[in-house]
Amino acid sequence: MLEQRRYVIDQAGEREAVILSMAEYDRLMEDLRDLALIAERRDDETVSFEDLKAELDSLWTDTA
Repeated sequence: MLEQRRYVIDQAGEREAVILSMAEYDRLMEDLRDLALIAERRDDETVSFEDLKAELDSLWTDTA
């Protein structure tokens, strides 16, 4: 959840910048990295849950 926001305003009272706590900044940067990773992997091949489960099951039965 966003913390209280503080703004830097110009002489006309218009918002020019926002002041964030380091915790809020870190959360936003983590979200940005996550979104960049999602965008980067957008065209990657997908695997259905059933196929993934079967592959993992076969790995477990091969090692047992």
